[in-house]
Amino acid sequence: MFNRHIAVAAAVLTHALQSLVAATPENLVVEGIPPAPPALAADVSRYLEFRTASFLGWHPEERSMLISTRFADTPQLHWVGRPGGARRQLTFSPEPVRGGSIRPKTGESILYVQDSGGGEFFQYYRYDFKDGRSTLLTDGKSRHTGGRWSHDGRWLAYASTLRNGKDTDLYVMNPDEPQKARRVMQVQGGGWGVMDWSHDGKQWIVGERVSINETWLHLVDVATGASKPLFKSKERPASFGAALFSLDGRQAYVTSDASGEFQALHRLDLSTLSLQPIGVSIPWDVEEIALSPNGKQLAVVINEHGAGTLRILDSKSGMETLRPAVPSGLVSGLEWTEDGRELGFTLASARSPSDAYSVKVRTGEVVRWTESETGGLDASRFAEAELVKVRSFDGLEISGFIYRPDPRKHPGRRPVLMVIHGGPESQTRPGFTGRNNYLIDELGIAILAPNVRGSSGYGKTFLTLDNGFKREDSVRDIGSFLDWVSTDAGLDGSRVAVMGGSYGGYMTLASLVMHGERLRCGVDIVGISSFLTFLKNTQDYRRDLRRVEYGDERDPKMAEFLQRISPLTQVDKMRKPLLVVQGKNDPRVPLTEAEQMVAALRAQGGDVWYLMAKDEGHGFAKKKNADFQFLSTIQFLQKHLLPTPRVD
Repeated sequence: MFNRHIAVAAAVLTHALQSLVAATPENLVVEGIPPAPPALAADVSRYLEFRTASFLGWHPEERSMLISTRFADTPQLHWVGRPGGARRQLTFSPEPVRGGSIRPKTGESILYVQDSGGGEFFQYYRYDFKDGRSTLLTDGKSRHTGGRWSHDGRWLAYASTLRNGKDTDLYVMNPDEPQKARRVMQVQGGGWGVMDWSHDGKQWIVGERVSINETWLHLVDVATGASKPLFKSKERPASFGAALFSLDGRQAYVTSDASGEFQALHRLDLSTLSLQPIGVSIPWDVEEIALSPNGKQLAVVINEHGAGTLRILDSKSGMETLRPAVPSGLVSGLEWTEDGRELGFTLASARSPSDAYSVKVRTGEVVRWTESETGGLDASRFAEAELVKVRSFDGLEISGFIYRPDPRKHPGRRPVLMVIHGGPESQTRPGFTGRNNYLIDELGIAILAPNVRGSSGYGKTFLTLDNGFKREDSVRDIGSFLDWVSTDAGLDGSRVAVMGGSYGGYMTLASLVMHGERLRCGVDIVGISSFLTFLKNTQDYRRDLRRVEYGDERDPKMAEFLQRISPLTQVDKMRKPLLVVQGKNDPRVPLTEAEQMVAALRAQGGDVWYLMAKDEGHGFAKKKNADFQFLSTIQFLQKHLLPTPRVD
């Protein structure tokens, strides 16, 4: 009798799970996509239950931390009191919390960021521990970014489009009196932000980002708004990734490519403007730095062929004092405890979702604070990333990572899904592949993630190789990866699909134009279909930044070029099935980019599946929407990629 009751309960639970996963969320527009069979929903369900945890900061008076994780539909703030301790939820919102930080010195409140419907018009909120209430600090409609606490925890610096919806002016606020927020500096452009406060609270280092290759630093008096350029002339642009004041305020620790190809660690004298490299030369980017409270140590993360390694350096000499035995993966979000004894960070790898960790600096002991769930799956068996290097059409070396199915479970030559990153100034890195493990483990699809020219992580020259009139060279790189696939004994060159989001969505569409005869199908997620309409309709605060990368359409020659290479212009060459995914509220790549591509393909009889979320922006952030998107993608690949070629 007992066993029968257990069996009935299990059947009811399974049916409920299938119904939950397979149901179409009410805010989705679904066209041409068949309902997911309940059996598929049940089979996929474990791969949809991965969780992640991100370290956000330490309490200043006790050994406990703030993290972000998801226990319902969206990531929210949680508190962890000890390593391995329970995660106590603090915020309960239907919208994702995009980040948070604890108030320095007192720890009495948390500053966090949230938008609505994926529109990226971020607002700041104050969460108070004493009563658990959240208070809106900003106007509720403008875009607010780059929040930085002063070291004493009294003031918050941030950028806002409040004045005209376009320029990111710089403001200061006491979060206890948000109505008294004051504009410190009026600027022109959307790339401004405060990088650090001086320790006496009187000055800022401000970054003026023109492009990924060009950043200008300024020293700003917070009381008056007066600024001093931290460069001798504008004849030699450089990129600055990070800038931190020394304790005495006379120098700054910066990462910059001013002295070479990569983002190296430098010391900037704020009076003479001399810039001197610190430590030994490393042929990789230093992508994150954190100065210890006593100013004697620098924690750095170095991007080594995509993997992130953590090192502790002496701040004067730059010599390495500790290389903690952190598991191989991606390290981010560095923050020291108030006493400088411990360093917190987030770590993710191919076989582990991101989790919160720390390292005890005196002993080098690595401590894991959270252990995120993997849906009951054994993550240690997930495919590891294998580095791939190929020569492109012009002899340039390009690289990427491939995740191969287990040949014992999936013998023979495997179909390939090429996943192209966005940005374009981004980089595919060997992190956790999440639900895509279903494609590898259960469907036997190899995932190839290329880093074409224009990707970050390979030097500043490599970054520029797809700019302006060189845009299609990056699409030609995809052809070189297709050549490599055809020579690999474990891969089936006749079964290759492309998928990408944002700029990766453009690359997907462009690859179907240029290499369509070698591809089975494509999945375009919030992708650019026409550069001219994209530049016209993207949000005002982004337009000039994007013109630097893609080209200025106000130049007639550039406009003609952008029109000619846009996938929408060449839609007659696109003859393979396409799945298009779009968020209605996307401020970066507007809804019109997807709508016009879907309409053009259907007008010529194309096979198009269309999925649009009314409550999302630049990608799906809500779990129920992302689950439906993944089930749709699986069905699309099952129909168009997996079948073997028919032999006549």
